[in-house]
Amino acid sequence: IFSSTSLSKNPLLDVTFDGVHIMDGDIVSFKPEIHLTLRDENEFVLLNDPTIFTKISVVHPDGVTQNIPLDSDLLEFKPATSTSENVAKMIFKPTFEKTGEYKLLAQARDQANNQAGENEYTVRFRVITDEQISNVYNYPNPFSSSTQFIFTLTGHQIPDQLTIRIMTISGKVVKEIDKSELGPLVIGQNITEYKWDGKDDYGQILANGVYLYQVKVKDSSGEDYKILDNGETDQKFFKKGWGKLVILR
Repeated sequence: IFSSTSLSKNPLLDVTFDGVHIMDGDIVSFKPEIHLTLRDENEFVLLNDPTIFTKISVVHPDGVTQNIPLDSDLLEFKPATSTSENVAKMIFKPTFEKTGEYKLLAQARDQANNQAGENEYTVRFRVITDEQISNVYNYPNPFSSSTQFIFTLTGHQIPDQLTIRIMTISGKVVKEIDKSELGPLVIGQNITEYKWDGKDDYGQILANGVYLYQVKVKDSSGEDYKILDNGETDQKFFKKGWGKLVILR
């Protein structure tokens, strides 16, 4: 969110990708739903004209800038309907067919022509069309009470199957976690709502020590996702589909 520091109470422009505020360089879906929301404290003039969104542009990986006209089929305008909450929204539904880095540029104004910021909103983001899972690790690691799983998904859709199988060093499976337990997943970085408490499938507390976990991911046709290594760096060890976690109570 950004606004001018002037005393004229400039409007605020907020931008989300599939409901998430992204950071520069984040991976997003190849077909995101981008919401540009403009909020104005002026209670007398409704934000009900699409021309308040003065710029929506995308710079593609080849450097070509695509300016999105307000009458584009990719845009849907939702005007403010109440001065008590003077909020207008432009929904942008692009399709990014190529892998690479893109940039979104946006600007908006209120009905009195006050800009939402001295500088336009700009964010870089990446699209990866290959179906793969990367940057897999659990945090915290070591852990005492619970740990979550963190990973990045790419491709055209959320995988049909995602299973995390935890086992002892000798190979005995002690816990299996499936996609339905992990919580909502998105294209891009995921931090699971699910927190593993260090208990096995029968609810028994596992002993302190090192455990291995294996990640299996498949799409709707049963094809395996490509699984990328993290290498062997400290607590983020993950290689050839296998990770290492430590229980330390």
